[in-house]
Amino acid sequence: MQLNIIQKITGTLVLESGLHIGAGDSEMRIGGTDSPVVKDPLTGQPYIPGSSLKGKIRSLLEWRHGLVMAAGGAPYSFKQLAEDENNSAGRDVIKLFGGAPDNAEEKLVNSIGPTRLAFWDCPLSSDWKREAADSRNLLITEVKSENSINRIAGTAEHPRFIERVIAGARFDFTLTLKVLEGDDLLDSVLLGLRLLELDSLGGSGSRGYGKIKFAALKLDDTDLMKQFHAITPFNQTA
Repeated sequence: MQLNIIQKITGTLVLESGLHIGAGDSEMRIGGTDSPVVKDPLTGQPYIPGSSLKGKIRSLLEWRHGLVMAAGGAPYSFKQLAEDENNSAGRDVIKLFGGAPDNAEEKLVNSIGPTRLAFWDCPLSSDWKREAADSRNLLITEVKSENSINRIAGTAEHPRFIERVIAGARFDFTLTLKVLEGDDLLDSVLLGLRLLELDSLGGSGSRGYGKIKFAALKLDDTDLMKQFHAITPFNQTA
């Protein structure tokens, strides 16, 4: 098994609706929000953690390929693959995202090799930050109130204030793909990105948060957008 090349996929991740990826700040401040977004501690600006992208895309691919129930809701791992070694989709998921060996046979672990994908944190696009700075009224985040409705009284109850990165914000997207001898995994990666466009990123997706799209995707210096849009997630072989 030989590493042939490490390819870089870059592009722009565009928010089509407000995005909330929580910072895990349990301290409520006077005049603050109940749930702030994650921010760079040095710049104070929001970013998208690579771990959030990796986890959501992996989950969507596992659902698409019917792998979720086999693992009882946990990430698909070598244990499940060992029980069905001919499951090519499961093998590709573990190649791309990794998995706990679970005392699997050394032969199986060695046949998979190292995790192929590495997701980078996504900072705000420099171009978009300049546009925001040039527009005096354009804030990077907004605070949205959320309520539950009392079905009998018809009144709003238990208000919470959620911080979101505003729709229209753009982030620099980067991941790297290790290509080992015999690998053919690019379409699986693009399928994961297409599924993410159809679903949502971050919290409260069922309430309209986290709708995203990808733009200007490139594989090293090669335009990927035509190949990306040719991926039809629910006409692919499962």
